Amino acid sequence: MMYYRPILTNSLIWLLLATGNLVAQEALPLDGRDGRDLSLQNFRPRSMLKVPQTLLEQAKFPVVDAHTHFRYRTKGSTDALDEYVRVMDRNQIALCVSLDGRWGDEFAEHKKYLWTQYEDRFVIFANIDWRGAGAADDPSTWACQRPEFGRRAAEALAEVKQQGASGLKIFKQFGLEYKNPDGSLLKIDDPRWDPIWTACGELGLPILIHVGDPQAFFLPIDETNERWEELHRHPDWSFYGAQFPSHAELLAALMRVVERHPQTKFIAAHLANSATDLGQVAAWLDKYPNLYTEFASRISELGRQPYSARKFLIKYSDRVLFGTDGPWPETRVRYYWRFLETFDEDFPYSEKSPPPQGLWNIAGVSLPDEVLRKIYHENAMQLIPGVKDKLARHKNQP
Repeated sequence: MMYYRPILTNSLIWLLLATGNLVAQEALPLDGRDGRDLSLQNFRPRSMLKVPQTLLEQAKFPVVDAHTHFRYRTKGSTDALDEYVRVMDRNQIALCVSLDGRWGDEFAEHKKYLWTQYEDRFVIFANIDWRGAGAADDPSTWACQRPEFGRRAAEALAEVKQQGASGLKIFKQFGLEYKNPDGSLLKIDDPRWDPIWTACGELGLPILIHVGDPQAFFLPIDETNERWEELHRHPDWSFYGAQFPSHAELLAALMRVVERHPQTKFIAAHLANSATDLGQVAAWLDKYPNLYTEFASRISELGRQPYSARKFLIKYSDRVLFGTDGPWPETRVRYYWRFLETFDEDFPYSEKSPPPQGLWNIAGVSLPDEVLRKIYHENAMQLIPGVKDKLARHKNQP
């Protein structure tokens, strides 16, 4: 005679407890095992697909990584810097663009950190100091609230270019965090900042600007949000609510700036944070010839729409730069080669478990060689000062 053990879900257990039909006991773990309920934070699906794998150990052509953060990720460690340069060597990353230069004494410090041993492996973008010596909790004291801030910032940009800066990076706090004295957020298209954008055009400094975040971050954190698991882990990443502009409003403000300054080159970071709507990104690129983009930390989005992504990257191959948002572990770096160079299916985009930007795998787009060359380094050579010369010197090194 066989005996069957009933499988009780947590919800059924609590129902029985409430009705007095079950002795109180510790709630079962939501691990999905033995028929139990499963918490999404414990979900670790393993793909059952058996498909060909192409495990690339380096890029096919030399690479310029136009989106890296060596100040924030290596935190001044020379050992970490040395180790990542070895990763660069193994993967044929010829050059990285560090976007954390800041300016003044901090720019000089970051330049010393990167260039003492590796001057031909890095170019550096400066950053606007919106706050200055002001108090963090009192925007009325911030430098950007004083008269003529735009003009003074433009003068500082000319100085930092003389120190060796190759561009300007604007972080996402601009439009989402930095405030006016009345508590309102700084407007991306405020005319007060026009002297900055104009100066960049006159100085030949491209602007890599991060506006907004993924579109899902501007939606309610509910059962319909495909990034629920990520936002549950990082609730502070949500920009849903009346206190924030919408995703569309932020990007519209950026495009008004791009349109007002046709002589300035803008690089919209992370595919203008619109990787889930490549048609919209294409429309912007069609309309604004001074607009470029890059896909740092967005192969997770491109790789789940490989047909559309391939068409987009081929059509706009003159306007797209390579970027990773690193330095990352070597495993993650190599997923970029696999995505861009193969037709592999169903592979990870990150070494992390759970993956950081969605519970899915990606597929490759196998770009033609002429497109790879443009995205890997040729576009950066044309757009970013200093890249061409440093690539030439690196190529000629023994």
